[in-house]
Amino acid sequence: MLSPAERDSGAPAAGGLDRAAAILGAFDSTHRDLTLAALVTRSGLPRSTAHRTADRMIRLGWLDKPKDRYRIGNRLFEIASLAPIRLQLREAVLPFLQDLHSATKVTVQLGVLDGAQILVVEKITGHRPMPMLSQVGGIIPAHCSALGRAILAYSDAETIDAVLAAGLERRTPRTLTDPVAVLRELTAIPPRGWAVEREEGNIGVSCVAAPVFGPLGEVVAALSVTGPSGLIRPQTIGPAVRLAAAAASRAYCSRR
Repeated sequence: MLSPAERDSGAPAAGGLDRAAAILGAFDSTHRDLTLAALVTRSGLPRSTAHRTADRMIRLGWLDKPKDRYRIGNRLFEIASLAPIRLQLREAVLPFLQDLHSATKVTVQLGVLDGAQILVVEKITGHRPMPMLSQVGGIIPAHCSALGRAILAYSDAETIDAVLAAGLERRTPRTLTDPVAVLRELTAIPPRGWAVEREEGNIGVSCVAAPVFGPLGEVVAALSVTGPSGLIRPQTIGPAVRLAAAAASRAYCSRR
């Protein structure tokens, strides 16, 4: 039974919001459609609670349920599109991502720092599909991604320390997991203007990224070029990524 607050507002009350958050947290880039059993397992909620909460979320448009599987509803997509990070940053940077994609013919991405992770805000896939890469809305570790390093190189010490303290997961044998080595890598980025990641997230895949700045000179995001290691030559592609990021910064600042 819905509480008075739920009936009056059309949205779950505080406890309901916690349960809804647990339901939404069960979905990620590799779990886009979930059965009720999977939803229960991944959310940690009792079966009856998960079922009742999910049904309420379907009525609100937060979830959809074609056949016997739950998935994120269109209403959440509509709401997410209103967030400044999507509405302003993405719209300002997208033309430069498109230019970069046209010039390189490989995957380009836009990411922002979210705790110790990079949230992928936009992505244009190259002619060579790379399913191992995160999709839009997915996250990747900041310490071993060019996107993350491009942002961290211009971040304050507190932000960098928080990422290092969160743990430096080894994704491949090439991943830098020594804080001193990561800091050394960050120090090398500002003089050249771009960050490099060589097969630290996925073997055979390398990435070059450059920072996007806001109107106060603060780093707000980074854009990158990612592809097979044999095609990603930092000294050749780095200047193009840096110029695209600089142009994107000017466009973003002009909208603020």
